[in-house]
Amino acid sequence: MQQQHYDQEFNFFLVISMVFSFSLVLFTSPVAAHDRAKALEQEVIELKKRLIAIQDELIQIRTDSSRVEQQVIENKQAIKEERVIVQQKIESEKEVIKKAILEESPRNMIFFRGGWARQDHHHNGISVQSSVAPVGAQEQAPQNAWYVGAGFDFGLTKDTWGLIPKTELIAELMFEYKQFGTVLGNVLANEPTQLAGGDLNPRHVTSSTVTVSAAPKIKFLEGYRLRPWIIPAGLAIHIISPPSETITFFQPAVMFAAGADYKLWKNIVLGVDARYHLMGSHLDGLRLNGLTLGGYLGIGF
Repeated sequence: MQQQHYDQEFNFFLVISMVFSFSLVLFTSPVAAHDRAKALEQEVIELKKRLIAIQDELIQIRTDSSRVEQQVIENKQAIKEERVIVQQKIESEKEVIKKAILEESPRNMIFFRGGWARQDHHHNGISVQSSVAPVGAQEQAPQNAWYVGAGFDFGLTKDTWGLIPKTELIAELMFEYKQFGTVLGNVLANEPTQLAGGDLNPRHVTSSTVTVSAAPKIKFLEGYRLRPWIIPAGLAIHIISPPSETITFFQPAVMFAAGADYKLWKNIVLGVDARYHLMGSHLDGLRLNGLTLGGYLGIGF
């Protein structure tokens, strides 16, 4: 029972306390709510300010990031353009070096020739067809021939002493052997000679010419791989075999020529030429004007 009394008393005080507390809340809540509302409003304002500040910072970060990104793009473009300029300079330097190498080509050259030749007339002579000794076989030497030769080019000036730029003046010295073929000899090439009562038994006679020439050569396009050239006039001395019917071995001539050569590799050139030999008069009945067409291989030094 006592315990029940205490429980009733506790419940009573609890109810009284609750009523008192509720009353206190009722009388005091308007003031507290107003203060708390103002505090909350102030906190909201502060929070809004912080959010605005954060938003401004984000905008600034984005702006800075865009500026940095644009700067990176501009730097990449500048580097690319600079790389192109450097590459162009390198290519230009290569061309300058290549041209300088070509311009420093050797001024002297040894060359070896070969090709086809033809005389305007047949080569008569003392031991072939002859009006002086019209006995025995009277075959005429052919007009066509093959030839081989060699020569030297000696550079004198690269610009014709300042008169014509990129035009080289060269002194050419050349040796040449032409063979027109083999024919049956006349009475003087008979074994034994018919002048001594022998039967017709002709030997074979080879018709040939050795030429030594010296000439000025004008070579154009100094510094280029392909270079045409001309010989306006040069001196050529022909040594003929068999000799003329009056036993003359030598015949001078004027030589005209034109050609071109191409630089293959380093100091090696490959060229073609055409030459015409003109005799001033018929020497002892011989008319040896003729043409040569062929090619040559040259080595500069």
